[in-house]
Amino acid sequence: MNPAEAYILDQTEPFKSILLHLEATIRRMAPEAVLKYKYRIPFFYIDDKPFCYLNVTKGYVDLGFWHAAHLSVHLEHLETKGRKVMKSLRYNSLEAVDQQILEEVIADALSVRDRGFYS
Repeated sequence: MNPAEAYILDQTEPFKSILLHLEATIRRMAPEAVLKYKYRIPFFYIDDKPFCYLNVTKGYVDLGFWHAAHLSVHLEHLETKGRKVMKSLRYNSLEAVDQQILEEVIADALSVRDRGFYS
């Protein structure tokens, strides 16, 4: 088991279930994505470039998107507090995951992944 998988499986509930659900959704939508352990959290990479990360912090799971400056769908659901560029979907329970919004944001992130980080 690699460190990214261990990070996910070592979490307490409900975070473990949320992380597993997000991981499965990302893998289904982006089968070319590779799960790595960077900056002490799980990161998905596509073509050796960061795509998104999973992080448990302060009572929620953060699904952060690397090219967030270019995202254009469901901006009202994306959190930016304390960050200039990164945006994320945050979940404190599995029931809080709106699958349609999740998939549409991932699809949008996939469509802009080849653009620059910020510009």
